[in-house]
Amino acid sequence: MDRKLKTWEAALMFGVLIAVVAGSWLGREQQELADSVIRFHVIANSDSDEDQALKLAVRDRVLAQAEEIYPEGATLAEAQAALEGHLNLLAAAGREVVEEQGYDYPVAAALEDCWFPTKEYEGFALPAGNYTALRVTIGEGKGQNWWCVAFPPLCLGAASETVDQALEAGHFTPDQGALVTGDGEGYVLKFKAMEWLGELQGFFQQ
Repeated sequence: MDRKLKTWEAALMFGVLIAVVAGSWLGREQQELADSVIRFHVIANSDSDEDQALKLAVRDRVLAQAEEIYPEGATLAEAQAALEGHLNLLAAAGREVVEEQGYDYPVAAALEDCWFPTKEYEGFALPAGNYTALRVTIGEGKGQNWWCVAFPPLCLGAASETVDQALEAGHFTPDQGALVTGDGEGYVLKFKAMEWLGELQGFFQQ
């Protein structure tokens, strides 16, 4: 009995060690990617059809405004500084849309650290984890969200870059480019593991 218990304990300790090592590696890989992007997060007032349509209109106007404030050939630090220095302008752009469509919701814009689930876009995906995000909240902010990437400008309408262009500009390393486009081996399993790790971390932080 004692011998079996010791074997079980050893197996458990080995499993915990593997989980810690893997978690550390996955967390570091996600963090390095998070340090290379600024996400974009728009939260609707509610889930009504009207408020969801308004959310998308606000998204388009704020993205267009963000496109104008980035310096040409901006680095991540320059893009973040531009956003931080123009949060009132971005919020005002959102409020203009709200007023044009006959609503009186307030609109707030902030740069915050937010947790995102794994999200797939056209041509790329981002793993779950914490990211710096430009967050735009409409009214009570109780509706469904819209997520994308504010920098590199992968979601800025006519100014959108592809991941290949972001790689050429030095915004992503080759490994990061392979990760987000799914070219890396086992990326689906890796993304799932990252999401599980993020959820586990969030549970213990509550």
